[in-house]
Amino acid sequence: MEGPIVVVVLLLLVLITLLKGIRLVPQGSKWVVQRLGKYHTSLKPGLNIIVPYIDNVAYKVSTKDIVLDIPSQEVITLDNVVIVANAVAYINIVAPEKAVYGVEDYELAIRTLVQTSLRSIVGEMKLDDALSSRDQIKAKLKASISDDIADWGITLKTVEIQDINPSGTMQAAMEEQAAAERQRRATVTRAEGDKTAAILKADGRLEASRRDAEAQVVLAEATKSALTKVSEAIQDKELPAMYLLGEKYVDAMQQIGGSANAKIVVLPADIPAAVRGLMNNTK
Repeated sequence: MEGPIVVVVLLLLVLITLLKGIRLVPQGSKWVVQRLGKYHTSLKPGLNIIVPYIDNVAYKVSTKDIVLDIPSQEVITLDNVVIVANAVAYINIVAPEKAVYGVEDYELAIRTLVQTSLRSIVGEMKLDDALSSRDQIKAKLKASISDDIADWGITLKTVEIQDINPSGTMQAAMEEQAAAERQRRATVTRAEGDKTAAILKADGRLEASRRDAEAQVVLAEATKSALTKVSEAIQDKELPAMYLLGEKYVDAMQQIGGSANAKIVVLPADIPAAVRGLMNNTK
């Protein structure tokens, strides 16, 4: 009975030994092997043979591109404005042994590096530049951390700025400023409209006054011509003036009499005498 049991035990031991010595590494991964606690080799995708009981797989590392989300953080710009920024980094591990032995937690280390570099870069820019220069921030950010993570066997494929916005308090202040600016522009526009309208009205009054003055000149010239012709006709110096004045006086009385507000029209007592004087002079 002992013989078959020993055989079975030996077969199981051989099978376990073979299983420990054979490693199938999936595509997109690399396994870090330690021999007696020390780094020995990195297994590539496919079938790999290691020494059982002496070698062991210590780390399994993905060689695919890894997406690291960089948490949002508050950053103070050069003009002392608080903005909130976050990013996303795309990395690839080219040397797994450096990534696992060079830093305790390479993902945490890269996130910290990106956050620190982002604060430094944005801190040297003003608010308007920071909001409108994402490509410039991206280029500086990539250049600042690529060399550092290269020592860990990691390549930075790219880094993108997801959001970069003023803080809530700053957004409220900017909205108030924008509203005040719109109100100022509206006030200026109304003032310009009122100014233009006043100028046009003044120009209209000026033109009307000019036309009235021209009409008065024309009327005076006509009156002068009429006086001249009347004087030449009747050869009397006082009668023409009395005639024209009487004519204007009668016209004025007619206008007063035709007014809706006129109740009584009073005629001077000397009008008949003036008329008789005119009649005597004409004889």
